[in-house]
Amino acid sequence: MIYPTRRAIYLLLLGAPAALLLGLARPELWLVAPGWIAVILACLALDALAGPHPRRLALDARIPHQAGVGDPFELAFTAAGGAVPPRADMALALDERLAPGGRIAATMRAGGAGAMGGVLSATLTLAAARRGPAPVEALWLRWAGPLGLAWKQRRFPIGHVVAVVPSLRAVREEGARLFRRGDWFGLRRQQLRGEGSEFEALAEYHPGMDRRAIDWTASARHGRLLAKEYRVERDNRLVLAIDAGRTMAEPAGGMPRVDRAVSAAMLLAYAGLKLGDRISLFSFAAQPQALTPAYMHTRDFPALQRAASRIDYAPVESNFTLALATLSAGLDRRSLIVLFTEFTDATSADLMIRAAGRLVRKHRLLCVVLRDEELESEERRRPEQASDVTRSNVAAAMLRDRQRVIARLQRLGVEVIEVPADAMGASVVEAYLAIKRQGSL
Repeated sequence: MIYPTRRAIYLLLLGAPAALLLGLARPELWLVAPGWIAVILACLALDALAGPHPRRLALDARIPHQAGVGDPFELAFTAAGGAVPPRADMALALDERLAPGGRIAATMRAGGAGAMGGVLSATLTLAAARRGPAPVEALWLRWAGPLGLAWKQRRFPIGHVVAVVPSLRAVREEGARLFRRGDWFGLRRQQLRGEGSEFEALAEYHPGMDRRAIDWTASARHGRLLAKEYRVERDNRLVLAIDAGRTMAEPAGGMPRVDRAVSAAMLLAYAGLKLGDRISLFSFAAQPQALTPAYMHTRDFPALQRAASRIDYAPVESNFTLALATLSAGLDRRSLIVLFTEFTDATSADLMIRAAGRLVRKHRLLCVVLRDEELESEERRRPEQASDVTRSNVAAAMLRDRQRVIARLQRLGVEVIEVPADAMGASVVEAYLAIKRQGSL
């Protein structure tokens, strides 16, 4: 497609009043007006014919087939075909999961054999905001001719779909750090032996060990300090329950809460499989979703990832009574249930508290919620207007209600951890390892 630029239109419009005034002053010069238009149109035609033609360009797009939600990834585009302009404007139409508004404008610049040869290239770094299929539809490329009077434009259909799945960045980074090949044996000795509940053996006491583990009778018999070593329980049942209701679909730190919960759950699942526990995944909103089988080998981790990728966003309130009752009925042994959820006030959380109270009679429940940093900053912000005082008071009241809910859950025997959005995965794994060391499952 070739069409005039703004400069060409302005030149045509600028010549009209000048030719009109000249025609009024000297009527015999009326031919100046059509002559001016003819000159501009001739220059426009020459500008359209000069330089590279859009039909000669071929586009090469390098787009990943899969990306983790919140993880940065790159889209690389190159256009080649003989002579190319020094620069060209680029517009990309894609799904709103990848860019707000579904459109990105950028610039492609020439590289290679000179300013009028080689290839045009551009690299975009994006991060998906939500899970699901994200199509990259088409790319528009345009540049002006040498005189700047004609735009040359071409549309390149792409039709590529990026599958946005749960992020495994925490699993790759934090999991690799926890279970590095060189540190695995030390971690195994420290975590699985020495701080559990089942007696393993007697070992010589070393500085730094818990003094309460010293066996004074055996020490007196052998004439040296001996301490008891315990074996941490294995083959425990760990259920990762994810609330996918309306409140969890709201963003926290630029990403929906449910996606942060899924990423943290995947890291916890990886750690649990490494430590020999049985891992299940459960999600719910208005209705409970399927409870996965109990996996116990690291080779089963992709199955958990596929189950997590099917957790969808729901614009409805969560039914905690039905969900937790269904979950309890599907468990045949005492389990550690890690519940990723969110609550806004005491009234809406009342049903969750009642359902959690029934669940902790048989199982151990760990509730994970994100700190509402937006409310906390609103409460701390120095007021400048009367409306700022109102917002601060409302934020303080909501935070007090939140703490009341947490206190009620803790009185029922539910462990609650409130973590920042960026530290959710590491905090959950630390809480899980602490429970493992206690051997209280």
